[in-house]
Amino acid sequence: MVSPMQASRHPYAEFLTRVEKPARYTGGEVGVSYGDWSAVEARICLAFPDVYDIGMSHLGYKILYDVLNRDPRTLAERAYCPWVDMEAELRARELPLVSLESYRPLSDFDVVGMSLQYELTYSNVLTMLDLGGIPLRSCDRGADDPLVVAGGPCATHPEPLAPFMDAIVIGDGEAKLTELSLAWVRSAGRPRRERLSELAALGGIYVPSLYDVEIEPDHGLQVVALPERADLPHPVERAMVNINDYPFPADGPTGGPEAIFDRTSIEITRGCTEGCRFCQAGMIYRPVQERDPQQVIDTVRQAVKLSGNDEVSLTALSTADVSYINPIIKQLAPELADDGVSLSVSSLRAYGLEPELLDELRRKRAAGLTFAPEAGTQRMRDVVNKNVTDAQLYETAQRVFERGWGRMKLYFMIGLPTEEDEDVCAIVQTGARTAEVGRGAAGRRVDVTVSVSTHVPKPHTPFQWAAMDSLGEIDRKHRLLKEQARGHRQVKLRTHGSRSSMLEGIIARGDRRLADVIERAWRNGARFDSWDEQLDIEVWNEALGHHGVDPALYLHTLPVHARLPWSHIDVGLEDGFLLREYRKALHNRLSPPCGKVAGAFIHHTNLADAEEDERRLVCYDCGVACDMSEMRSERLVYLDRLGARERPAATAPSVASVDDTFRRRPKAARPRPKVGDPRAGHRYRIRFQKMGPVALLSHLDLVREMPRLFRRIGETQILTGGFRPKPAMTFSPALTLGAMSLDEYVDIRLERHHDEEGIRELLNRMNVHSPVGLEFSEAVEIPYGAPKISQLIDGAHWLIGFAPDVIGVDDAQAWLQQRCDALMAADSWMLDRKVKGIGRKVDVRRFLRKLWPSTRMNDWLERSALRADLAGVEAVADITATGSVRPNEIAAALFDVAAGVDAPPHRTLRVALLAGEGTPLDPMAIATAQDCRAVAAVS
Repeated sequence: MVSPMQASRHPYAEFLTRVEKPARYTGGEVGVSYGDWSAVEARICLAFPDVYDIGMSHLGYKILYDVLNRDPRTLAERAYCPWVDMEAELRARELPLVSLESYRPLSDFDVVGMSLQYELTYSNVLTMLDLGGIPLRSCDRGADDPLVVAGGPCATHPEPLAPFMDAIVIGDGEAKLTELSLAWVRSAGRPRRERLSELAALGGIYVPSLYDVEIEPDHGLQVVALPERADLPHPVERAMVNINDYPFPADGPTGGPEAIFDRTSIEITRGCTEGCRFCQAGMIYRPVQERDPQQVIDTVRQAVKLSGNDEVSLTALSTADVSYINPIIKQLAPELADDGVSLSVSSLRAYGLEPELLDELRRKRAAGLTFAPEAGTQRMRDVVNKNVTDAQLYETAQRVFERGWGRMKLYFMIGLPTEEDEDVCAIVQTGARTAEVGRGAAGRRVDVTVSVSTHVPKPHTPFQWAAMDSLGEIDRKHRLLKEQARGHRQVKLRTHGSRSSMLEGIIARGDRRLADVIERAWRNGARFDSWDEQLDIEVWNEALGHHGVDPALYLHTLPVHARLPWSHIDVGLEDGFLLREYRKALHNRLSPPCGKVAGAFIHHTNLADAEEDERRLVCYDCGVACDMSEMRSERLVYLDRLGARERPAATAPSVASVDDTFRRRPKAARPRPKVGDPRAGHRYRIRFQKMGPVALLSHLDLVREMPRLFRRIGETQILTGGFRPKPAMTFSPALTLGAMSLDEYVDIRLERHHDEEGIRELLNRMNVHSPVGLEFSEAVEIPYGAPKISQLIDGAHWLIGFAPDVIGVDDAQAWLQQRCDALMAADSWMLDRKVKGIGRKVDVRRFLRKLWPSTRMNDWLERSALRADLAGVEAVADITATGSVRPNEIAAALFDVAAGVDAPPHRTLRVALLAGEGTPLDPMAIATAQDCRAVAAVS
């Protein structure tokens, strides 16, 4: 197995620049694991059925990637669903979807693992299987095809996808995926069905093809009947692990195109104590498990060093209900702030946020917090078992806004059981009241966003039997919300699309008949249905109609005594528990949070109070059989371990100033340079190459990556001034996406001084910790007052190469000479350039100094790893304060096409940047002439 930089070329190299965010498909990030295919037993592709930007933020895949690659018997690689533009390119060229690590098709792997996080990604599952060269349906796969396995929360109600899956892991996958993969490869050579039966016998694994279905007469839905063999499990029980046996990984791929949550996220708890009746995750991930806080602290510290990210997020289903959340934030926040790293927490509840804790959180460079009251009236919160009151919400708003936050987002739902119009109207009224409280606390206008989604009754929840609102009813409630919002201008209302919610409800409660619907919709173009701009609901309506499936069959009230399409999956809840909770909901009755003493909203934040409180912890018999004594003891140990032993002294809440918020505390007695001081620190000019996969990162992604790199190697950058300080950096002119370069520069300011040997060591460390293709070769310290790199550059030397079939003539050199002569002889050569949809004319000839067929093509090809049969031109072009010409525009002019965006396929290399009369830029000479103090280069 070789790394991408050693690979001769990516299979998509010829067209990567034609798609949006091409770095989604090339890998090469920092922290990637490159396993040896010949040295392991099982090779697994973790195939996430959504775009890279989403999948890279998924914590479950980070855990599995780490577990599989640490085991010497297995290796794991990644693949993400290609966006629609890349899918079109692959189909046009009949190329397979490949992994990011080895560029192998999915069909080459022993196991392909799909994560089912959301029902509206199911069409993407089929896209990945088809493009990966794997038959869509399990029944069509042969001896040489991979095992296709699924997991995740939607695996607990898998019937709509069951015909496409060979096996489905129910519950925690940390141990089960390894066991399953090894069992599969070790049974090679035997009939596939026999091998699948052996997997089913392992426990925690559902093999759909071994189970028949039948119609349940009480509601007309298909349910899973008994298995074909008596020794197979029925129901299939959930697999569970102790999460402290699987520490959250501190390392992993980072540094590619920007992910949706571009930060280091750490799972601190699995499960939730609160019992919200709409929440599937809170029901299927029981009992709640808290990671050892010392393990969390160690992971955070390592992850910050290894990733270089400037934000850490502690994640849980309800972070405020983690027993040690207050003391761990108080310990981590100051430590991270000293290193310029902010700390955030996810899934906050509107209580339990002590003033001191808010002061610590306010250090993060964000202007708002998010809470989820879920319902606008207390009655509805009792229905859904949301243990939050209006008083707690408004008290939290008071505390948040008086500390300088400017925004708050509130999440609500409509379509809940027993909901009335007054409950809907109260959603906006609650948001308006929160805004009023915030304005009074802040002394100015604040922003409150009310985000409203539609309740989808999910399997394995107390509301699994409830009807879902019709489209007409959802639309009516949306109109009601908008009418209310007109009278409250301080509230911004956001509503989620009703059509996508309805489709989600149909699939969530669906049976195997929906497999045909999903496949037909996919064949007719359904892609990325969770993205509003991609969802075509008419494609789904046609597929439902074609197969004679009535959507109402899945959305009406279900009889509580009947079998359901997911009844064969046992998530560990006692028979009757969900029904008891459903009946309580219909009578507006709360159930207390489990694992807390009766009446408590939050856990004790110190050992003294926790030991003094001898009341029993609440357990309302869900069937998971928690050990409450052990839970209490464990929490005492955690508080002691975090040093939270004594009751905090009563202090008045302090209001954090802007300076307190964004200035870092000094370490020990050593003074730190003042943020924003132009003379602070030491200024360096660094030369680097941008080749291979990193050439497909946008300039903005490169700007994001550079500070991460310096944090990874332990170098502190000097920050700019202003409300949102950022690392002081100036880059040479940005490259077009996909262009490679042998000659790039960045001016930075570092806190530490480096002599010549120190600079050489700095460059070596930078190269070790950089993404594939980012290589640093020279550095020089430059004094205060020296011109910025952007002020020195006045031109660029380009190489533009074309494949022989693009030029289309026998004597390519002669043709290129003719075209170069014609372009240089012209007075002007106008092309249209579009930037964000706005067009303007560009005179290509105005910026060209020289243009000639390249006679040194082989030299450049050897250095840049481009294909060896290219022919092309070299160009010297001006870079001025008013603009420059792009390589694709030079290519377009050569071929006399109308616009730069229509240029023929080509590869681009920036050979050198120029400074003054066309001479190559020499940062050494420039700096030396101004009394440079240290110069170094890496050979």
